[in-house]
This record gives sequence, C-alpha cells and structure tokens, in this order.
Amino acid sequence: MSGDENQRDYDGYARSGLDRSGQAEAFDAIGRRYDEAFPHKEGQLGAAAWLAAALPPGSRVLDVGCGTGLPTALQLADAGHRVVGVDLSAGMLELARENVPGAGFHLADLADLRDGRLGVFDGVTAFFSLLMLPRTEIPHALRMLHGLLRPGGLLALSMVEADVDDYAIPFLGNTIRVSGYLRDELRQVVREAGFEVAGENSLAYAPASTDVPPEIQLFLNLRRA
Repeated sequence: MSGDENQRDYDGYARSGLDRSGQAEAFDAIGRRYDEAFPHKEGQLGAAAWLAAALPPGSRVLDVGCGTGLPTALQLADAGHRVVGVDLSAGMLELARENVPGAGFHLADLADLRDGRLGVFDGVTAFFSLLMLPRTEIPHALRMLHGLLRPGGLLALSMVEADVDDYAIPFLGNTIRVSGYLRDELRQVVREAGFEVAGENSLAYAPASTDVPPEIQLFLNLRRA
C-alpha cells in the first residue's frame, strides 16, 4: 500500500467523526504533574535510544503525542536529530517548547496529519499516544504513520497491555479514555499496518502517583516494510 493510500485510509474513519471530548482538557489540567507522576521512564528511554542510534545522523523524526517534550523529544534532539512534535494539548505543548527549544511543535490531532502537512519522516515515536484512541481508529492511525515514513523508516511504539477499548479511567484527578491490546494481538495489528517487528520489550511499571494503577508497558521497535 502506498503512502497516499495509507493516508486516504484514515479519511474513511475520520468522516465517521472523531470524539476527543475531554482528552486535551485533561492533559491541559495535568500539566507539569505528568512528569512528576511518571518520573522513571526506562522503557521509553531505551526505545528512543534504539531509534536515535538506528537512524542516520540528522534524521527527521516525528514525536506523536509529544506531551511536555520530556524525555523523548529532548533525547532525540540531543542525539542530533530534527524533531517535530505534535500534541492535542496546548498546555503540554507550552511546556514542550520550554523544555526543547530546538524542536518544532504543533497543536494537532493525529488524524490531521493524514494530509501530509508536516512532510515525510525517517522515524516516528508514538509513546502511549495511540492508547488514547478507540480501538477501531488505531489501525487507521498506524497505516497513516506508515505512509508518513520513508521506505525502511522506523517507528518506536509503546502501549499498555490491556484488553480494553475506549475505557474511562481516573488519571491524576481527571478522567481519560484509553484502549489497549494483549501483546499477541498488538503484534498482529502492527504487521497488518505494514510494519516488521525488529524488536520488543515489556516491563512492569508502577507510577509514582497512587492515583494511577501499575501497568505492563509494551515497547515495539518497528520498521516500515
């Protein structure tokens, strides 16, 4: 499937209506408390280190759901890559611009990227951003990201292992909706979107905040087939 077809694939879902109600507002309210609640990010740091090392120097990298820019956008920028971050939360982006002044940040819904407005990329990170989508949308999002990558491009993806779909959970005094897969199903979904699994890792994670339950985090190192 070509990049243009991947991006058009998302149009069919987008026309059915995207419901992001409350998601951006929750992260605007959370602000700086997010990094305080998740201070240890070894899995995310390791996945971004793989991407930074595997890409040619000065590669163009898209950070999907960049949040505050920490640690990923800063880590990739410090490695010499050209980072473009996107997020739905204006409050998070304000912090990202403070934390990583050398990167470029855009307020955008993931689905907005289907028109190719930000160009093509050598690498993409999507750390815990796709879990904010309903399950029916995740395959469309993956195929669109496939289309934004150059041939052989890399995607560092993380999800929480959970058999849930658009499930409302309390999160740092707010409510967000999340989706997840069990790991075998997640592997199938990414392969169907056109990616090869180059490596994977999982770890048990206990956030610093007691308001957020422990979780199993899945990290997949993916290559555009």
